[in-house]
Amino acid sequence: MKSLAHFRSGKPSCYPDQSVYAAYACAEFGLTFDDIDGGTGLVFSVASKTKSVHFGAGRCSYYPQNNATASTLASDKYFTSTILEHAGVATLGGEYFFLHARHRAHRPAGHEREDALEHFRKLGGTAFVKPFLGSRGDFAQGLRDEASLARYLEEVSQHYDAILIQPIVSGIEYRVFLLDDDVLYTARKYSPCVLGDGARPIRNLLAAHNEMLRARGLSPVAVADGAWLDIVLAEGKRWEIPGRMNLSAGGTMVLESLPSAAALELAKKAARTLGLRVAAVDLFTEIGGDTKAMRVIEVNSNPSIRLLEQSDRGDLILKIWHHTFSAMGLLGV
Repeated sequence: MKSLAHFRSGKPSCYPDQSVYAAYACAEFGLTFDDIDGGTGLVFSVASKTKSVHFGAGRCSYYPQNNATASTLASDKYFTSTILEHAGVATLGGEYFFLHARHRAHRPAGHEREDALEHFRKLGGTAFVKPFLGSRGDFAQGLRDEASLARYLEEVSQHYDAILIQPIVSGIEYRVFLLDDDVLYTARKYSPCVLGDGARPIRNLLAAHNEMLRARGLSPVAVADGAWLDIVLAEGKRWEIPGRMNLSAGGTMVLESLPSAAALELAKKAARTLGLRVAAVDLFTEIGGDTKAMRVIEVNSNPSIRLLEQSDRGDLILKIWHHTFSAMGLLGV
């Protein structure tokens, strides 16, 4: 059997991860992988002797065993929290606000751009804000004053139509990856950081970090200005960047067990409630230092699995794609 590294070799950085993993799984399970977009990996088919299924990158789902309704609900952060709270699953909640006046006649009052400031004040002038249909941590950040909110709304409105405003919560963040109520893996998330070099101040290290984010098509880190930005860190010393922990934004995930069975059950109930066969549930535990306090952050119906490649767990990648191929009737026929 060829290694996963063999299928990754020679691919440009823009080649979709899941296209690599699908080709790898096809070789393992005796199926035919066909890149039908001139080698870009953006569109491909997987075929057995009797059937073929097509996949696409970007917003397309790599998990067709999730039905369209469940996947769409999970991609909407407000719908997800509303459904989960109704089912007794604790979430971070949040309110949504539109950033443009078009289509205003087709939605209820109280969710316009001018309403966002009033809600922000109700939360005490601090909140975690992110695009309503965003991903990869783009424009997901904590805001701590009205001026910052105003600047944020102006910038994010150039890229997105709506935002979700949530209370800021402090806890330990985990991801639980589920296949039909079975736990495939759990991982703890850690904040991105900059590493000191003994020469450049934090300000310059952050500037370099932000250039990396822009190159990936992501919003830069926004922090309050202050003399602390001129501190020069000793070589190798870490400075954690507060806020989003997404891998795409420079965060890290480490395969690690959850602290309690209750946290695992919370994740399972969230996936079951939404009707997802494949789900990556992100949640906070030990909120505010309370070992029993936990809440679901969001539920991903089309999750990235690059962590498994980075962790040399090709076996788990194969389990995921075996689940997909079986659900689509490509195996055992």
